[in-house]
Amino acid sequence: MNKITNIIKKSLPAVVSVVATKSLRELEKELPAQAFPLLPFGMPDLNIPEDKVDMRGMIEVNSGSGFITDPSGIILTNKHVISDPEAEYEVLTSSGKKYRAEVLARDPIEDVAILKIPAAKLPTLKLGNSEKIELGDEVLAIGNALGMFQNTVSKGIISGLSRAISPNEDDAETSGQQLRGLIQTDAAINPGNSGGPLINLKGEVVGINAAIISGAQSIGFAIPINSAKKDLDDVKKYGEVRRPFLGIRYVNIDKNLKEKMGLTVDYGAIAVGKKGSYEAVIKNSPAYKAGIVEGDLILECNGQKITPNKTIQDFLENMRVGEELHLKILRKNKEMSIPVKLSERK
Repeated sequence: MNKITNIIKKSLPAVVSVVATKSLRELEKELPAQAFPLLPFGMPDLNIPEDKVDMRGMIEVNSGSGFITDPSGIILTNKHVISDPEAEYEVLTSSGKKYRAEVLARDPIEDVAILKIPAAKLPTLKLGNSEKIELGDEVLAIGNALGMFQNTVSKGIISGLSRAISPNEDDAETSGQQLRGLIQTDAAINPGNSGGPLINLKGEVVGINAAIISGAQSIGFAIPINSAKKDLDDVKKYGEVRRPFLGIRYVNIDKNLKEKMGLTVDYGAIAVGKKGSYEAVIKNSPAYKAGIVEGDLILECNGQKITPNKTIQDFLENMRVGEELHLKILRKNKEMSIPVKLSERK
């Protein structure tokens, strides 16, 4: 048995399918009646085959993947796989067992979510260190491809690091939010793979498969596993995911913005708001209490320069609620250091 085959055999039992279901009545309420012919009593005819509706009148509306991280039934997946608060979620294991899943947490920033199923002594995957991956490292992606092909495995390499994609990018199939710090891979990732593990050749999870560029070939993205590890720690300690909150709206500074605004620096971020819409510094936020004001140029976080590739949000990703963020500010050509105690994002 070769090394990759061995890793796959050890990993598959811990990879699961995640299925979202809703009642037929709820779907009828959500869909516009005029889009379908009407049945007696005015209800829309959704033309759903009988074999797709279970005994309780529930029908599958979405599916994805996940993986078990703790023998007690803790599962990591993508937030967009379980985004509907009105849906019920079921987990199907590789052995064919089905469990009703409880949503423990949805990360307010990252496309990460945590589920719990009522089981014990389950097989698990070991979580690696996504900060140690390098370009060219070989990886495996496992998941429920297209919602039809459970335990699909694809092989590739790490193609890029610290990628960022936005929901309005052309042909980007994302979670509907901006995603930063992503791992890029050419391992085949298809709809339904979302939430599945990206595994290195040590058999460790280094990422959670999350997005693809549908108009391209061999371009997929995964959330670094270190972000999810922090979420798991928070849920164990506090029963929820806790993300640090600063309270500044800003625009990153580059050479073009420097020339356009007549600034004295070509790096950092400028605190800016929109008159009548939103403030640059959110009232009563940690930044507000620390004395930061609109127009401040934020040059450094914790002694490191802020750049388009290392934004304020990237620094916050490595910090926890209650910690102090040290900012270097340029205000009216005067530099100052301002410590900010981070609160919890609500």
